[in-house]
Amino acid sequence: MTKVVVTNGNVDGALKKFKVKVARSGVPSELKKHKCYTKPGVKRREEKKEQIRNARKKRRD
Repeated sequence: MTKVVVTNGNVDGALKKFKVKVARSGVPSELKKHKCYTKPGVKRREEKKEQIRNARKKRRD
């Protein structure tokens, strides 16, 4: 559970920190993944494409 302490009544700042913490924890991306079913073959293809992309990025640096 993500918690953020509100100091001096600064709710906007606390909300901003909360959103950052939730985004870093990976909750939104997990929700996106579970929104609809993807076939195993399609999932494999997309993972392979991502691996190729990451390899190209590493080679470029």
